[in-house]
Amino acid sequence: MSAEGAGAARPNPFSKMLLEGEIIERLRTVYDPEIPVSIYEMGLVYAVEIADGGEVTIRMTLTSPMCPVAESLPIEVEEKVRSVDGVTNVTIDLVWEPVWTPEMMTDAARLELGFI
Repeated sequence: MSAEGAGAARPNPFSKMLLEGEIIERLRTVYDPEIPVSIYEMGLVYAVEIADGGEVTIRMTLTSPMCPVAESLPIEVEEKVRSVDGVTNVTIDLVWEPVWTPEMMTDAARLELGFI
């Protein structure tokens, strides 16, 4: 019998969508202490990837490599995402390409910061 036979669980895309929504809501509670906008609205989160089994990879950046919270912010992101029901493991992939620019912010973030 194949691996897809009786008893093999198939991933549920709807469950992944719900989990992604909960993770994004949690990311919206993480703020750079110097900027009154969440890292998600700032555009610092480039991707939320969810593997079968609840393993999550967050691909993110910071406003600059010299950001004063470069060591603590990824840890806070990992802790917040790990606290979501259904998440079994979290990997933070801190990247510098593409370089973050203010154009990556949502309209809500730009409005909050007086850019529009």
